[in-house]
Amino acid sequence: MSLQDPSPLELSRRRLRASRSRRSTLTALASTLVFAVVLYLVITNAPGWPRTQQTFFNPQVAWDSLPKVLEGLWLNIRVLAVAAVCTLALALVVAVLRTLRGPVWLPLRLLATGFVDLFRGIPLIVLLYLIGFGVPALRFTDSRIDPVILGTVALVLTYAAYVSEVFRAGIDSVHPSQRLGARSLGLSYGQSMKLVVLPQAVRRVTPPLLNDFVAMQKDVGLISLLGPLDAVRAAQISSQSAFNFTPYVVAALLFVLLSVPTARLADWASARAARREQSGAAL
Repeated sequence: MSLQDPSPLELSRRRLRASRSRRSTLTALASTLVFAVVLYLVITNAPGWPRTQQTFFNPQVAWDSLPKVLEGLWLNIRVLAVAAVCTLALALVVAVLRTLRGPVWLPLRLLATGFVDLFRGIPLIVLLYLIGFGVPALRFTDSRIDPVILGTVALVLTYAAYVSEVFRAGIDSVHPSQRLGARSLGLSYGQSMKLVVLPQAVRRVTPPLLNDFVAMQKDVGLISLLGPLDAVRAAQISSQSAFNFTPYVVAALLFVLLSVPTARLADWASARAARREQSGAAL
């Protein structure tokens, strides 16, 4: 046996860990299966299940409404892409403004703080109504403003207020010695922030940023309140035409399928960050 080969004791420990892992996996699968069977039996044996199945889980209605709901979901995806990029940019600017030092920057700090307090305090559904119906009433232009644009603006303002606090927490988590070291090398405040502080801050706050993105994926459906034909609005129209709630279930499942990959990515990023911290690696 060479020096690189594991000892018999280490091999036995590995076998024990593998055995425990297999046993834990089997136990988890068995308990999940039992729970699913019990839940299925409880629901299907309820007195109102036949009526509920016909009203919410009608296969024919689901198939007929699927194309329209999918077409509306494509609008939600486009709004989500634009809103996510704009939110990150605006939130980063607000976070940097809140971290400026010196009395000369007090007006900008107050402006950024007021932005966060205002749009973090207003419920998104209320802000959608205020922007969706209030801005057109001002008549900035003679043409009608697209409600999709107004809904996207409301999403960006709300989530930028939350995401800016995430960015600010990441900036504050960077040790002051990093800034001092950058300044001692001759970098300006902007250069040290861009080259030293922000890269570390963004890596540290990636998991919560992904969680906010998952939340935005769900809330993007609220733009239907302003009238755009998105997935929720398409489900509503199909539901009213068929006198059945199955299209809402179809829309809900599509939103779940849209958010699950991002949720798993957020879990992976959180676990990766935790492993780095435990191993003492630099973030």
